[in-house]
Amino acid sequence: MPPKKPVVRIQSYGIYTTWQSKSKALPKIQKFTLDIPAQIDIEFGLTINLKSARGSKIFFTIDHPGILDDAGQARAPFTGEVHVTNNDWDFYLGDTIWAPIEDKCGDWRMTIEHKGAIIAEKTFTVTAEEDNETFNKRFAFI
Repeated sequence: MPPKKPVVRIQSYGIYTTWQSKSKALPKIQKFTLDIPAQIDIEFGLTINLKSARGSKIFFTIDHPGILDDAGQARAPFTGEVHVTNNDWDFYLGDTIWAPIEDKCGDWRMTIEHKGAIIAEKTFTVTAEEDNETFNKRFAFI
């Protein structure tokens, strides 16, 4: 019998609680959105569930909008790989905003690949909250 084809589902995307890298728990969704206010330490990204892929790897990319390194050069997209550890596996891919905010504004494209195919993708738009009362209402947490 041929192996089962992996099944992926995007569980949530948007703004999350702070991710604790040393914890096994994934951050919790606070608001489903693709529009992210440019605030220091705001956590955003997506969570997927992958079934029937144990033992394989996923590859991820966070392509950010021209964030500069200490030398003033644009940083390359952040990439990595993770081993799928069970047949009903949850994974969070996300990032946060840090100072200075100016080079963090723009589109952040997050992709997850499995066996050469993109299985999940979201593009988040980080926007400065400069002068707009509507902006503040739009992103108010209830």
